Amino acid sequence: MTQHSATPAPYRTGLLSNEAPHERDRLRSIQRSVDAFTIKVIQDLPLEASFNCLELGAGAGSIAYWLAARCPEGRVVAVDLDTRHLDMRRAENLEVQEADITSEDYAPGSFDLIHARYLFCHLPQRDEVIARATRWLAPGGWLIVEEPYHLPADTSPSPLVQRVLAAYQRAYRDNGADMTWARSLPSLLAHNALSEVSFAGNLGCMGGGTKDRWLPLITQAAPAMLADGVITQEDLTQFTTLLEDPAFIDIPQVTIAAWGRRPEATASTH
Repeated sequence: MTQHSATPAPYRTGLLSNEAPHERDRLRSIQRSVDAFTIKVIQDLPLEASFNCLELGAGAGSIAYWLAARCPEGRVVAVDLDTRHLDMRRAENLEVQEADITSEDYAPGSFDLIHARYLFCHLPQRDEVIARATRWLAPGGWLIVEEPYHLPADTSPSPLVQRVLAAYQRAYRDNGADMTWARSLPSLLAHNALSEVSFAGNLGCMGGGTKDRWLPLITQAAPAMLADGVITQEDLTQFTTLLEDPAFIDIPQVTIAAWGRRPEATASTH
């Protein structure tokens, strides 16, 4: 097991660790919100049954399991700092690895596809790890990265949501996350010599009754938000009530997916 010294403390024991009481609910909410978008992005690439895949920050495992089923002749390595929500019995070609990717390394050319979602924005050395991940790709392999881009809190149509989102975004910033870094992804992939770089976006939904995916996220962050003194428990109670109103709907963030391909090896001219 890799040492965890390079990973920020909030992801080992704090706000976004698996020790947090609502972490599984948060992970499942993300899956319900973004999985269809993620799968479409990957399906639109020339994915082969023999691909060896690396799922970084595998979370509750939905994309790792999907890749294992889609690439039955290859293998899928699902990596996370804490793997308690991952089940390696889901597929024979699935390997679950508990490791800190900020210090983990893989042999160059090991994987045909590498995917990460909502991971790099939390890492102080995010650009460096992206660069290393491009080297883990086999010639012709794909790197797909998805990250949230938070819209400015003060642009919400609801003054209450403005306050809640400002506190939420501040809690993440205080824990080392950069929720606007996603905009740089296409440029970053291109500067790391990947070709065929492209990108797409998926709008997040807050409110809309049963369409809401944000209550588990706010619930998870609530202790940190309250401790900061920016909002009150009454604000959070009113926010929960607001989310139940089918007439309320908002767009708090955009998930930006960017992907690129390691160029094929060129034949020697000698």
